[in-house]
Amino acid sequence: MPVSEILVILLAGLGAGAINAVVGSGTLITFPTLVAFGYPPVVATMSNAVGLVAGSVSGTWGYRRELRGQWHRLRWQLPASFFGALGGAWLLLHLPETVFAAVVPVLLIGALILVVTQPRIQAWAKRRSEAAGKAANHISRTRMALVTGGTLLVGVYGGYFTAAQGILLIGVMGALLPETMQRMNAAKNLLSLVVNVVAAVTYTIFRFDDISWQAAGLIAIGSLIGGAVGARYGRRLSPAALRGAIVVLGLIGLWRLLVQ
Repeated sequence: MPVSEILVILLAGLGAGAINAVVGSGTLITFPTLVAFGYPPVVATMSNAVGLVAGSVSGTWGYRRELRGQWHRLRWQLPASFFGALGGAWLLLHLPETVFAAVVPVLLIGALILVVTQPRIQAWAKRRSEAAGKAANHISRTRMALVTGGTLLVGVYGGYFTAAQGILLIGVMGALLPETMQRMNAAKNLLSLVVNVVAAVTYTIFRFDDISWQAAGLIAIGSLIGGAVGARYGRRLSPAALRGAIVVLGLIGLWRLLVQ
C-alpha cells in the first residue's frame, strides 16, 4: 500500500471517528475514501465497519456522563440495535453483490441528504424534546414501543450500510423522548457502537478473507483518536465545515461507484 494511501485512510479514519462522536455519518468519509482507492463496495463496507469500532468505543466513552439515567430505556433499545444489526449484516452477506452495488448509491444519496438537512433535523428534535420536557418525563408503553421499533429499523440499516445511522437515531429519539440533545447524542453513540460491533464480528466470522485488514487497521487507529478528540472538542468545531467535507467526499464516492 503506497504511503499516500496510508496517510489518506488514516486521516479519513480520524475524521470519521470525530464526526461520529459529534454528529454521526462519519462513514461518508471513510467509505468513499476506500471506494476512491479502488476497493469494491462490499469490501469497503465490511472493512469500514471493522475499523470504525475503535472510534465508536472512544466516542461512547467520551460521552459516558450523559448516559446516566438513561438505562431504563436503553435496556430496550440496546437489544433492538443488536438484533437489527444482525438482520442488516445478514442482508449484506446473503444478497448478491450486484444488489449492494445498485442499492448503495441510493443509500449514499439519501445519507447525504440527511447530512445536508441535519441542522433542521436536530433543531426539530430539540424542539420536540424541549416540548416533551415541559411535561412529565414518564415514557408511555406506546412511545417506548415506537422508540424500540425505530431503533430496530435503524439497526437493520446500520448493519447493512452504516452511513448516517446516528442522524436517524437522533431523529427517532428526538421525536419521541423528553431528552436533551447531548443526552440523545450519548445514547446515539452507544447504540451505534452496538451496531458496529455486531456488523464487524459478523463480517469477520463469515467473510474474513474479504476484509481489507490493512485498511480496517488504519481506520481503527485514526478513528480511535478521532473519537476521543470529537467527544472532547467536537462541540467547538464548525458544523457547516464538517457537513461540507462529508458532502464533498460523499459525492466523490458516489461518482466513483457510478463510473465503475
